[in-house]
Amino acid sequence: MDDAHRQALSKVPAVTLGFWVIKILATTLGETGGDTVTMTLGWGYLAGTALFAALLLALVAAQIVAHRFNPVLYWATIIASTTFGTTMADFADRSLGIGYAGGSALLLACLAAVLGAWYASERTISVDTVSSPRVEAFYWGAITFSQTLGTALGDWLADTNGLGYEGGALVFGAALAVVVALYYGTRVSRVGLFWAAFILTRPLGAMVGDFLDKPVADGGLNLSRPLASGVLAALIVLLVVLLPQRPGRHSHSEALNR
Repeated sequence: MDDAHRQALSKVPAVTLGFWVIKILATTLGETGGDTVTMTLGWGYLAGTALFAALLLALVAAQIVAHRFNPVLYWATIIASTTFGTTMADFADRSLGIGYAGGSALLLACLAAVLGAWYASERTISVDTVSSPRVEAFYWGAITFSQTLGTALGDWLADTNGLGYEGGALVFGAALAVVVALYYGTRVSRVGLFWAAFILTRPLGAMVGDFLDKPVADGGLNLSRPLASGVLAALIVLLVVLLPQRPGRHSHSEALNR
């Protein structure tokens, strides 16, 4: 298959500034949306995780069988993965009794296993090569574990280390600034920087989500979770409509060398 045909089959968006803006909003929605179901509606972590897992699996299946990049389907799947990440991380950290450190370590091991299997199969973990069902399966597995790991890391930093939501957001924001500086100022692997940024934007969005809906006594604004989720969803829809949405266009051979 030539590079042009591979590019035409790409079903993930080009990684632009707009991509990262929508990604952060999606992770914030994942936090408020997950908390709406598990806390506000009283479903609990296990039932909430099962609900969003079923939704995520259905959307990933639709994404894989789709013939071309579909912005609405793609971002709906991202939101499902980040919402599942919220409930799954909470379930692992709290209901399983392994704590934030144990949950983060478990999720890191799962992410490393998926990325390792992807690399062993394709000799790359670049998102620019997502053009076949097998690679898409690796991609969405890595995306989901990245989202879940980011949630666990955010909770660990905010709750265990006493930084609170504002302090945690500053820490992860600073870490993202380092990634940006490495991107523009060094020749560090763009593939590695992408996955670092993808993981770090999850706790940043989670911190913002917690800041919006947690009680004032806990350092939040105590906003309505359903209302905050609705506003965030509307903003995402608006940006998906207004911002250019196109599939990634880097060739397979280029991705292998990055």
